Amino acid sequence: MELINNEEKITRALLVSADTGSYDAEISMDELCELVKSAGAEPVCCVTQKLSRIESATYVGTGKLEEIAELCRQQEIDLIVADSELSPTQSRNIENACDVRVIDRTTLILDIFALRARSKEGKLQVELAQLKYMLPRLTGKGIEMSRLGGGIGTRGPGETKIETDRRHIRRRMETLRDELDEIEKHRAMLRRRRKKDGIITCAIVGYTNAGKSTLMNKLTDAGVLAQDKLFATLDPTSRALKLPGGMSVMLIDTVGLVRRLPHHLVEAFRSTLEEAAQSDIIINLCDASSDEAREHLTVTRDLLDSLGCGDTPVITVLNKCDLLDGRFPEQDFGACIKISAKTGEGIDRLLQAIEDDLPVRLKRLRLTIPFAKAGLVNDIREKGTLVSEEYTADGVEVEAVVDEILCASLKEFDTGVDKKG
Repeated sequence: MELINNEEKITRALLVSADTGSYDAEISMDELCELVKSAGAEPVCCVTQKLSRIESATYVGTGKLEEIAELCRQQEIDLIVADSELSPTQSRNIENACDVRVIDRTTLILDIFALRARSKEGKLQVELAQLKYMLPRLTGKGIEMSRLGGGIGTRGPGETKIETDRRHIRRRMETLRDELDEIEKHRAMLRRRRKKDGIITCAIVGYTNAGKSTLMNKLTDAGVLAQDKLFATLDPTSRALKLPGGMSVMLIDTVGLVRRLPHHLVEAFRSTLEEAAQSDIIINLCDASSDEAREHLTVTRDLLDSLGCGDTPVITVLNKCDLLDGRFPEQDFGACIKISAKTGEGIDRLLQAIEDDLPVRLKRLRLTIPFAKAGLVNDIREKGTLVSEEYTADGVEVEAVVDEILCASLKEFDTGVDKKG
């Protein structure tokens, strides 16, 4: 269900926030502006009202609602976006007062998710999250869906239609959960196979628009969509990364995070985020040029803690340092690595940090592999670093850098050179 660009004309949006002091409303509103742009709409103006509590009927006060209605007429507003979740009653009352379509922050994020999802799993997760959000709001649909009238002759069929819709949604949700369970079983099987094969995984996590896809492309030529938009990438991508010392790791790009991401959205994408939880190394990537860089790092760390990643090595990486101009002293962020995924600055330091945190040690070996076992040379080429090879009368003389797992399988061909890589 596309809520923003259902026609060629660019949707003009008015953003509304009720500031009760429970979070930084100004920062949240700035982020809402970026979300609206990512959805393809134009944020025309923002309205914030300080309140001791949210108005249960209209979200903001009645006087402020009249002001919003006048702004909608003057600015030819097509859409009102609230910075908090709205109840069905609040949505309906704002629509009635302003005669403009109304959505909230969660609906907007769901719409962006639906726009960006490419894989089957991503699409299923988006649909499930949308249905979860829609189910309790069926009776609150406003001007985007025709409302039933009241009185004799309309009540029965109306209630029957709503109950039918609810049953249909619940059945669809069960189907989606079953399909996602099957995908998760397959994902778990792949994880077990990687562990069995000794494949080391390194996940890139971080706030949305931190540059994860750009870094992925820089390191592996993955060809992942990289745009200056929130949630440009939703689907996880895995690519092999060869480290300077010869070891190969599996690099995984994960869905971006955002402040005040509703719980059921995090839950919907939990299987994707668990790729990070199951990884051997985590890269916590942050846009260092953002004024909210430290807050973004905190959001990511809190999520990693909730996923049980306390014992996993985490490398804090500050991206977009080509835009810093010396504004952020390194001590503000603690131990970290400064890079620019765009220009390549600091990439060598990042690769070295990944290598330093590897859960296995590398060994440098000199081997004589008989011709009957020549297939092992290809294993070395794929899983380690083949420094040199020479064909002799006794077989293939090889110098290689391998991990301990591969080293054990090559032990019988070792000619005596055994050094740490």
